[in-house]
Amino acid sequence: MKIEKEKVVSVHYELYVAGEEAGQEELMEKAPAEHPMVYCHGVGMMLPAFEAALEGKQAGDEFDFVIPCADAYGEYDADGVMELDRNIFCIDGEFDSERVQEGAIIPMNTSDGQVINAQVVEVGPEKVTIDLNHPFAGEDLHFKGAIVAVRDATAEELDAIRNPRKCGGCCGSKGSCSEGDCSENGCGGGCGGDCSCN
Repeated sequence: MKIEKEKVVSVHYELYVAGEEAGQEELMEKAPAEHPMVYCHGVGMMLPAFEAALEGKQAGDEFDFVIPCADAYGEYDADGVMELDRNIFCIDGEFDSERVQEGAIIPMNTSDGQVINAQVVEVGPEKVTIDLNHPFAGEDLHFKGAIVAVRDATAEELDAIRNPRKCGGCCGSKGSCSEGDCSENGCGGGCGGDCSCN
């Protein structure tokens, strides 16, 4: 079975970006064969350039490709770094020091109600500096790996993808959604709740 729209794809991969020294690369993340990344192809879960590189491949095929930053997360934008008042990060009058600390990724609401992730750069006595750039902004992404499996998406999975109130992460027939954060379960983070993929 070949990879095409609405197929559930399992891949193991390593993602590299340019290292500090010329000609060297740094491993940024990986999904090993025993715990592959699973996604539904052609429904907007992955970078279009990533999907284009895997289109037509099948289980057992290997891949090795680079996505230029322009086709990934764009160039780094210095305007994406901002200083915000500490009181924005208070809960019941207390600064949320548990979640808001240097290096942490925190959700922020835009003026139009959209939720975006920001990295905390610095926590000062009056201001918190955040970076709205994607962690891979300005980076060419080098993927190496192989296709583990390709299968048809179930009707339940397709319904979950099309209905944003359900888990949108192609979790499989065991996926479910409830209040919370689904990003840690490898389900694509497509719902506003917790995706359970066990």
